[in-house]
Order: sequence, then C-alpha cells, then structure tokens
Amino acid sequence: MSLPFSYQQMLVEQLNVPTKLIKSYSSLDLTETDMMVIIQILSFQQQDELLPSFDQLAENMTINTNEVSNILRKLKNQGCLSISHFEDENKVTQEWYSLQPLIEKLYNQEGSSNSKEEEGKLFSLFEQEFGRALSPIEIETISHWLDEDRFNPSLIKTALRESVLMGKLNFRYIDRILNEWKKKGIRSVKDAKKSTNNHQANKQQEPVKKRDTSVYYNWLEE
Repeated sequence: MSLPFSYQQMLVEQLNVPTKLIKSYSSLDLTETDMMVIIQILSFQQQDELLPSFDQLAENMTINTNEVSNILRKLKNQGCLSISHFEDENKVTQEWYSLQPLIEKLYNQEGSSNSKEEEGKLFSLFEQEFGRALSPIEIETISHWLDEDRFNPSLIKTALRESVLMGKLNFRYIDRILNEWKKKGIRSVKDAKKSTNNHQANKQQEPVKKRDTSVYYNWLEE
C-alpha cells in the first residue's frame, strides 16, 4: 500500500532559504513579492537554471514579466542582486543571478547597528571628557571624522585619550593627531599604539645634545 504523501519526496524537493532572510527581509525594504521573486530565482538555480528569464519567473507567480523586470531592477539598485559570470568545467562563460550581495547586506546589518551604537557612545565620551555639552561645530567635527574621513570610532577614542594624556584637550589637537595617522596610513588602534611606541623608543635613543656654552658669558666667574 503506497502512502498518499511521501515525506522523503518533500525533503528532496525542499528549498533552502535562510531563516534570517525570512524574518528580516522587511528591514531591507523588501516586500513579499520581492521575496517571492528571490525564492523563484533560488528554485530555478537549484534546478541548474542559473539565469531564468522574466517569463520563467513570472510563470509561477501572479505578476507579469514587466513586473518581474521591475522587481529585478529594484533588487539590483538596492544592492541585493547582481549578474555575475563564471567559467564552467568546459571553460564556457556562464551568467547567473548572484544573491551574494543580498546575503552580505543581510548579515552585515548587525555589525552596522553595533557601529551606530558605538558612534553614539563616542559623542557621550567626548562630553564626559570635556565636562560639558558639545557645541554644534564640535558635533559636526566628530561627524566629519566618522562620515567623511571614515575613521573608526575606536581610533577617534584613542586620539581623544592621547590628547588627555598630553594635557592638550581640544578639538584642534585631536584633529592633528587623526590627520597625522591618516597620512601614515594608520586606520586601527593597534597601528596607532605601535606608531606611538616606535616614536617613544626613537626619542629615548636620540643622543642628548650638550649646549654650546662658548658663546655665553659666564657671569659667575667674573
């Protein structure tokens, strides 16, 4: 007696879709229809149809080929889809819809939110060290370091710490430190500490220059 339903067949025919994508697609500004197009692409690629046509994708959906085309364009513009090339085993160049940008974007979200949280703490740290609220110009300066110069928040914290240790707590001095590190290609706290240690070691090795007293009059021996 054959069973009307084959659980084994379902396992063979199932499609793997990341759970994180199912739970978080809306945070990427994707709609349910966008998701279904993505699922259709995955389904075709599982059957070795790497670059399904608009007609093929629309065939299993309730939208037409023009709508499929618009969604694919949207996914590409949002950095969720690309058309990539590779050489198969016969050295023939093949094209396929790559969803690698979508996966990278999906799993980088957590790191991005952590970065924003770290940036928020940075402003609080500056206010704590300066003992007052930051002025609009000072806030703009920190934002410039983050957005334009692309300094890591931890590197900015290190520059702030350097200014405190040197007794020169002001934005101009911190900016000079960061710009000097930028010229030297220093983009991490580890590199900054290494540069500081090397500078201090070189200072200690420099011979102490004796002052030439021959040009000075010795009033004590008069």
